[in-house]
Amino acid sequence: MQHNRFLRYVDVVARTGSIRKAAERLNVVSSAVNRRILDIEHEIGTPLFERLPRGVRLTPAGEIFVAYIRRQLADEDRARSEIEDLQGLRRGEVRLAAIEAMTADFLPRAIADFQRGHPKVAFRTTICGRDEVLERVRNFEADLGLVFSPPPDPEFRALAEIEQRLCALVAPEHPLTRLPKVKLSDCAEYPIAMPDLTLGGRQLLTVFLAQSSVRLAPALESNSFEMMRNFARLSGGVCFQIKIGASSSSNPAGLVALPLSDRGLPSGKLVVGARRDRVLPVASALFAQHVERALRTASSLDSPETV
Repeated sequence: MQHNRFLRYVDVVARTGSIRKAAERLNVVSSAVNRRILDIEHEIGTPLFERLPRGVRLTPAGEIFVAYIRRQLADEDRARSEIEDLQGLRRGEVRLAAIEAMTADFLPRAIADFQRGHPKVAFRTTICGRDEVLERVRNFEADLGLVFSPPPDPEFRALAEIEQRLCALVAPEHPLTRLPKVKLSDCAEYPIAMPDLTLGGRQLLTVFLAQSSVRLAPALESNSFEMMRNFARLSGGVCFQIKIGASSSSNPAGLVALPLSDRGLPSGKLVVGARRDRVLPVASALFAQHVERALRTASSLDSPETV
């Protein structure tokens, strides 16, 4: 739709903060982008952007208009998806934002399994921290968000929730593997790789440690699971991850997942969700159902595993 194509110009300029950068992303000349923005500003009777020496910034009216644009474009994508579904084409694109813990095995497997039945559905995934997952869903940059222990958000609607507990990850020959049960106090004797505050697992540890006599002195703090796993392997230490991110098929560092047995250690919710006021495109809605089934299957596999 021609009108919506020009609305996309405004959206991309708002995201990039620059008419030139937006033109490069849209593969059109800068003057065409600027002209369309001026036309829209004239039509609605107010500037959408402040012109700055190095780019542009949304005006208050522009912020309102961009929110409208993103709803409009999301509705267009949904309508196209439903029309294609009626035609039996099963085409579409699923835009997904997810935490890193899902990337080693669960998410690639879920996408591959889904595409066997829907080969014309493509995926665009962004891997980021918990807060950015929610932000991308709120801003219509992602149809679905896959996140662990999200904070309360009135704009985020959970479509499925699966309880997850933390595991300690250690090398196969580590002394902790010989214990019948492993507690955080046992882990404290070894170098600790601690997730940073952007990761949901850190929130669970923080809540427990605040009311416990256990003290952990991290040798490493990171937002990268790959970094923490490799540190644990090379240092003879310990890192932590939720169970579903510690499957044997992931096996990125040859570690063993040991469920933590501390009484009072909270579990968290692994959530797949969408923007609350949004009707999802057909492909995204079908994939959300597929992920829910896959999560329930994965959560039933709760024995210790090599990761």
